[in-house]
Parts: sequence; C-alpha cells; structure tokens
Amino acid sequence: MLRKRLGVLGAIAVLPAFAQVSSAPPAEKIAQRQHGPIRDLLDHGDGQVTSVNWSGYAVTGSSFTAAKGTWIVPAVACSSGDQYAGFYVGLDGYSSSTVEQTGTESDCAGSTPSYYAWYELYPFPSVEITSLTIAPGDRMLAKVVYSGSEFTIAIADLTTGKSYSKSATVAGAKRSSAEWIAEAPCCGSGGGILPLADFGTALFGGDNTGITGTCSAEDSSTKGPIGSFSTIKEITMETASSGNEAIPSSLSGDGSSFSITWAAQ
Repeated sequence: MLRKRLGVLGAIAVLPAFAQVSSAPPAEKIAQRQHGPIRDLLDHGDGQVTSVNWSGYAVTGSSFTAAKGTWIVPAVACSSGDQYAGFYVGLDGYSSSTVEQTGTESDCAGSTPSYYAWYELYPFPSVEITSLTIAPGDRMLAKVVYSGSEFTIAIADLTTGKSYSKSATVAGAKRSSAEWIAEAPCCGSGGGILPLADFGTALFGGDNTGITGTCSAEDSSTKGPIGSFSTIKEITMETASSGNEAIPSSLSGDGSSFSITWAAQ
C-alpha cells in the first residue's frame, strides 16, 4: 500500500535549490499513460543493452538511496496519429518489478503536441502533476530518494520556478538500479508499447543543463555520476519492425551527461 505525504518541507529537504512552493496541496490526476520496468531487455554483455521501451542509461548495484537527474524538455514534431515520449529519472525497474520515477511527457495527439509532468510508483498508476505547467525547452531537475521506509520523489521546473514532491512507501522495492531514460510508454489496447513520438534529441545532465551534480546516484558502495559506477548499461530502444528507435550518445568525459536521439517510430 502507498502511504502518501504532501508538503513543502519534503520538497525543500530533498531539493534545496528548488524554489519554494505554495502550502496548498498540489493538484494531480491519474495520467492516461503508464510507465514501467524495462521490457524485452537484451544484454549484449559489453555494457550495451536493447529494449523495446527504454533508451538512456542505467546503473545497477544494491541498496540505492538516491538518483538525481536534469534534462531539457524536448519539443515533439507532430503530424498525424497519437505518439508519446516520456523522460525521467528513477530507481528500480531495470532488474526488478517496481519503479519509483518522476519525469515529463512530450506527446502528440494527431498534429497537436502536449507536455506535462508526472510521477509513478509502479505498479500503481502514473499520476499527472497538474500544478506544473511544462513547455518545450524547460530545464527540469528531479530526484528520487529513499530514507527509512519511504521514497520521496521531487521534481522542479527551473524555468518557471515551480516544484512538487510526494513521499510514499512502495512494497517489494529492491533498490537495485538507478536510471535516466527516454521511454515509449504503455499501453495500447492489447497492453503493448505505444508509438514513440519524434522528440528530436533529448539532452540530459549538467553539461547540457548547467546544473552540477547531475546525472548522479548513490548506492551502498558508490556515490557520484553515472560514469563512477562499475556496472553501467547503455540502452538503445529498438523493435523488430522499426529497428533502432532511440539511441543514446556516449557519456561525457565527466560521466554525467549524454543525449538521446530519436531514430524512428
């Protein structure tokens, strides 16, 4: 079961650089789309991984207590048909059945783009954070922290100065991975992965956003940027029908930053 706790103090404690938010409870609603664990993972044994729904980076370890990330909200090119793309930082989901995550969505309803922030404590539904107004080009800062028995997710739009946080328990969480991901969300009528929106190139990490200390994580043995971990997974999204759909770049020299480029639907 989830035990929810709202409050400004949680947001300030987790993300001290965030602007202060109103004391009124932030608005939220169940999102139409769901995000979740990696699907159809194929590990090639050299640090390269393919999946049908994730692209980006994951690090594996034990007893993760934090993951922090920044990215710039990509603009989507919409023409026809409904298409979707999510961008997030999170814990779990690479080698476990829960995911504690928060991010933004860049979607197409036909030729009309839409953007919003969300969080998800999978397998519970994804929740749209309606108190944040998201636009392409916004700089996002997000963090997932585990302390005691709770996960706290916190996300801020540094362009608008608005932020949001929530704390909850998640039964069965392994805390075995941290990740920084572009995702094709779920679910179609048969429960399958939805078409990936053309988001161009998504930029992650301090070298791209100017926010130092991101993208980074902490587990029982390591604290630092992605590149400081001993087990790093570079994930390319691909399907049998379309081939490569989203391709991550190499990590920057300091191991903190990268981009993800849309390749096909």
